[in-house]
Amino acid sequence: MSDGRNPGLEGLGYKRAGTMWSWMLHRVTGVGMLVFVAMHVIAAFSLQNLGGGGFGKVFNSLFESWPFQSFIYFCVIFHALNGARVIILDTWPKLLQHQREATWLTWLIFIPIYGLTLLILIQKGLSGG
Repeated sequence: MSDGRNPGLEGLGYKRAGTMWSWMLHRVTGVGMLVFVAMHVIAAFSLQNLGGGGFGKVFNSLFESWPFQSFIYFCVIFHALNGARVIILDTWPKLLQHQREATWLTWLIFIPIYGLTLLILIQKGLSGG
């Protein structure tokens, strides 16, 4: 089925539908949150057991930066809303025929919530808070 231009990438083109991108983004945001929690545990360990040297300060400065916080908020908000969509569709299988609409509804809820979150983070970052 490959035309030879992109060997090995056929799996990324599965229907190219919004639900596929939501599925992929759900995995990416889950890994993002897992990496954040691991970094947080390492930072807490280094602050407590190593006296809060440079390693802990680097993590804290990263955690307090608004670009990093905006990424983590993106991961948490999207993962929660998309997870709720999946739970609802799994609980009531008759709704699976409306999966595309449910995906759009998830995005329609996500965008204003995340937009407001970004607005607050950027205002806080610009004010030096």
